[in-house]
Amino acid sequence: MKEKLRAHIENLIPLTDAEFLHILPHFSFEKYNKNDFLIQEGEHVTNCYLVVSGLLKLVYDDKNGKQHIISFAMEDWWESDFSAYFSQKRAKMSLQCIENTVVFSLSFENYKKLSAEFPKMKQFFLEKSNSGHIASQNRILSFLTSSAKERYDQLLKQYPLLFQRVPRTLLASYLGVSRETLSRLSSQ
Repeated sequence: MKEKLRAHIENLIPLTDAEFLHILPHFSFEKYNKNDFLIQEGEHVTNCYLVVSGLLKLVYDDKNGKQHIISFAMEDWWESDFSAYFSQKRAKMSLQCIENTVVFSLSFENYKKLSAEFPKMKQFFLEKSNSGHIASQNRILSFLTSSAKERYDQLLKQYPLLFQRVPRTLLASYLGVSRETLSRLSSQ
């Protein structure tokens, strides 16, 4: 599994063997079962996660008990309640496994150490953060400017595997539509 971590990092920055051997102990390798929580609302968030295999959902439960899917995370994606992670506060969202999932976990303390000790890793984290920020802004713009059908088509084009791996009720929540509307959109 360590080869997957190295390959993931080296997609953005080159590493020597010595650098990787120093970086590796900062990460923890963890396995979770379907429906397990990595983060639950109200807990202190001390880790962010790189998905090695499996699928996660980041959810927000509103005061009426309605669950909103903020994002999905599949292989090679990072996920956490990043607001709580970087501020070291309690989670406002929950992170749960949709499938059995394997992750590399990075504590906030180790994130800070790696960023301070290795300018390459600081650059890596910056590029990952920028990519996530851009994706979030694009998702917000999609909700503001696109119809439900357009959002459905965008998601299908961008992430066709999600449609095979994610239950329809979760896809509907992510797209901001009812399950019935999702059925109609998929048949058009």
